[in-house]
Amino acid sequence: MQKIIVPIDFSKHSEYALEAAAALAQKHNGEILALHMLELSNALISDDDNSKQAEAVFYLKLAEQKFADFLDKPFLKDVKVTPIVKHFKVFSEVNDVAKEHNADMIVMGSHGTSGLKEIFIGSNTEKVVRHADIPVLVIKHHPILTDFEKVAFACDFSKKAIKPYINASHLFKSLGIQLHLVYINLPGTGFNSTTEMEEKVTDFLKVADGNLDNLDNVHYINDYSIEQGILNFASAKGADLIAVATHGRKGLAHFFEGSISEDIANHSALPVMTFRI
Repeated sequence: MQKIIVPIDFSKHSEYALEAAAALAQKHNGEILALHMLELSNALISDDDNSKQAEAVFYLKLAEQKFADFLDKPFLKDVKVTPIVKHFKVFSEVNDVAKEHNADMIVMGSHGTSGLKEIFIGSNTEKVVRHADIPVLVIKHHPILTDFEKVAFACDFSKKAIKPYINASHLFKSLGIQLHLVYINLPGTGFNSTTEMEEKVTDFLKVADGNLDNLDNVHYINDYSIEQGILNFASAKGADLIAVATHGRKGLAHFFEGSISEDIANHSALPVMTFRI
């Protein structure tokens, strides 16, 4: 866990994310890349008018000062922090910064959304989750616990889930977090018998791990929705963290099909970590 990106919008929730990232960085001798997206129009930046250029410089300096004040936190005292200011508020750029700096994780605050606002507007966190190639840890509240001990990892045990599962298992092992795999069995056309579920899980682990050492860490849950099944299991198991694989759907595919990972990130009281398929 060498480099952790934290998008900053000066809100209380981004402060929660910053504090959670600080605890992880301290524990694993990592560095925080604090990222602020400054919303300046392309016309303002590229205009030849000296007054427009001066205005752009003014807003940039103002943001840098506000950024410096925001990063003056006691919990950052022993943590290496690199401030990064980008000119545009485009959330795909968070992943570009992650690639540029070879970051390991994005930690982001979210208040969650619901109803029509969730459907038509969504949240900044959702947009980052859709675009990110690296794990995204979503923090909803003040991080009272940052020493995660148990994680509930929801998996459909398909071939597409092998890569995110391998990435998740390696990360959680390095962080000393106990992994609990969850298979959610749904009524109707998605229903599987016990034998069918066990065969699917066994075949998956043979390919992903090369062994069946994690077979005892797989839990089979029956529920009416994947989201509710994961949340119910995490609560019953006393998990500190929920992890899910995400397709990172964009545009119309995301609008019509939805994204379970984003629903969970929105509605879970626990921190949620997403892994890109």
